[in-house]
Amino acid sequence: HHSPEDHMNSVDLEHVSKVYTGATPSVDDVSLTVGDGEFFTLLGPSGCGKSTTLRMIAGFINPTSGRIRFGDRDVTNLPPHKRDTGMVFQNYALFPHMDVATNVAYGLSMRRVAAAEKRTRVGEALEIVGLTGYADRRIDQLSGGQQQRVALARALVIQPSVLLLDEPLSNLDAKLREETRAQIREIQQRAGTTSVYVTHDQSEAMAMSDRIAVMNAGVLHQVGAPREIYRRPTTSFVARFIGRSNVLPGVVEDVEPTRIAVRLDGGEILQAPVAEGTLSADVVVGDEVALSVRPETVRLEPAPAGSGTVVGALRASVRMTEFTGSTCVIWLRYGDQDLLATIPDTDDLPAAGDEVLLRPDADRTWVVAP
Repeated sequence: HHSPEDHMNSVDLEHVSKVYTGATPSVDDVSLTVGDGEFFTLLGPSGCGKSTTLRMIAGFINPTSGRIRFGDRDVTNLPPHKRDTGMVFQNYALFPHMDVATNVAYGLSMRRVAAAEKRTRVGEALEIVGLTGYADRRIDQLSGGQQQRVALARALVIQPSVLLLDEPLSNLDAKLREETRAQIREIQQRAGTTSVYVTHDQSEAMAMSDRIAVMNAGVLHQVGAPREIYRRPTTSFVARFIGRSNVLPGVVEDVEPTRIAVRLDGGEILQAPVAEGTLSADVVVGDEVALSVRPETVRLEPAPAGSGTVVGALRASVRMTEFTGSTCVIWLRYGDQDLLATIPDTDDLPAAGDEVLLRPDADRTWVVAP
C-alpha cells in the first residue's frame, strides 16, 4: 500500500511517444513534469494528441516509448486500476437511476471499503464539491453543472494521487462553463490534488491553470504559466492559439545586447527586446523569425503622406471596425495579411479604407519561431 513518501504526487513524462498509423493523433517525444498539487492543463486544437497523452497518464493507452512516473513510482506498465488516478470525462459516465451517494461511492465499493468509512468519505467529498444535502437525489434530478460536480466528487473520494479531467466542461453552455470552471479550480485547491486537465478552450486554460502545456500535431510547443505563455510565446503557433496575435514573418536585420531589429516582408523594420533563455537571445543576423504583436499593444496613427517606411511602424489599411463595448477591434490589411488592433473606444475611429500607421509597443513585441 502507500508508503509515506508516496505523497509526492508529481507526474513525470520522459520522452513519451505514441505512434499510430492513420488518422489517430500521435504523440511525439513529450517530456514534462506536473508538480505536486499543481493544476496543469494540456491545451491544443482537437487532434493535437492531448487526450492521447492524458489516456497514457491514466493507463488506458500504453506509450510506444518513454516512461511515466508518479512521484518515484514508475507506472509505465501498470494497468489503470493500479495507478491510483481519479478520472472525470466529458460525458460524466454517471449512473442516472442511482442516487448521488451511490454514484460517489462507486470507486470505494470497487475497493471494498467498509460501510461506515464509505459514508464518511462520501460526505467529505460532497462537502468539498458543495453538494452536502444532495446525497439522496437521483442523478436525473440534477442540473448539468451539479452532475459535473458529482462526477468530480466520485473522482476525488478515492483520494487519488492524480486527478485527470478530459474536457469536462464541453457539454455545458457558455455561462455555466464559466461558473463551473471557477468551482472546479476552487475544489481542486481545496482538495490539493495534483490535476491534469485537457481542453481546447484557451480562455478556460488561462483562467484555471497553474501551468499550461500547449500542443499541436503531437508536439509540445511550450510549457509555462498562463501569463508567461501569453506574453512570451515561443512559436507562432502558440502566439496565435493563445489569445489573438498578429504574427509577422521577417528576417533578423540587426542584433544588439538588448534589442533585435527585424525586417518584415514589406521592408519595414520593427524592434523587439532580447530576453535571456528565449529565442531572442539565440538569433543571428539573417535568421528567419516571426514577431508576435498582441492587438492591445499597438497604437494607430493617421498614415503620413508619401510612401516611405517609418522605423518601428507599418502602414496598413482599415478593413472594418468592430465595437465590443469598452474597446474597439480594428481589422486591418497589411500586404496579404489580416491584422488586428484593439483600442479604447473613441468617437473618431478610423473608417474602412483609411490608411493608418500601426505602431507596436517595442517592449511587448516578441520574437517567435516562424
